Amino acid sequence: MLELKGVRASYGEMEALKGVSLRVGKGEIVGLIGANAAGKSTMLACVSGLLKTTAGEITFDGRRVDGAPPSRIVEAGLVQVPEGRLLFPKLTVRENLMLGAYAKRSRTGWKARLEEVYGILPKLKEREGQLAGSLSGGEAQMCAIGRGLMADPAFAMFDEPSLGLSPAAADEVMGIIGGVREKGVTVLLVEQNVRRTLTLADRAYVMENGKIILEGAAKALLGDPLIRKAYLGEAGESP
Repeated sequence: MLELKGVRASYGEMEALKGVSLRVGKGEIVGLIGANAAGKSTMLACVSGLLKTTAGEITFDGRRVDGAPPSRIVEAGLVQVPEGRLLFPKLTVRENLMLGAYAKRSRTGWKARLEEVYGILPKLKEREGQLAGSLSGGEAQMCAIGRGLMADPAFAMFDEPSLGLSPAAADEVMGIIGGVREKGVTVLLVEQNVRRTLTLADRAYVMENGKIILEGAAKALLGDPLIRKAYLGEAGESP
């Protein structure tokens, strides 16, 4: 459903992506893991049309989207739930959610979709009149996820959804992302929490210094000695 072939991108003279190739099949949850500044968020920015690539191809649902404006990419059914939530703190939860239905694609049936989002994320229904700036970290992340779902996506990219959350809230958010897939949305999950990602995902890629260095089934990667040593701080027998 999403494929990158040899994608390169730069910030000025600094090359941030160095020939990244990656694919996500329809119905999958695919993880992208790596240390901070590995290039993960840069890759998402390229897919979303927020950063221009300097080489390579990005195709979504069989069509080239590298170089396309973000509005066209959202209309095609691909959305990004950004790192840091980026809610409008002085708007209510409901108003933030409604901003997700701004694109032409998502305007039809928005009332039913709002109720569906409230069904998936019942805490948002309880907080719908509350200012987004007063939400807890976990609730704010749920609101960001709900806003993304209001765009009626076929494909959702989550950028560091557990960042800054308590372990309990992070587990809850990961469970919600699993439920999003059950609703028919394909997922690309970018996370620094390697164990949570590999537990949830079907397949995963490991990125270092702007390059994909390892890929495979998530369960196999969870037991890989390199992953366990470099990202989980473990050694010895596989779990």
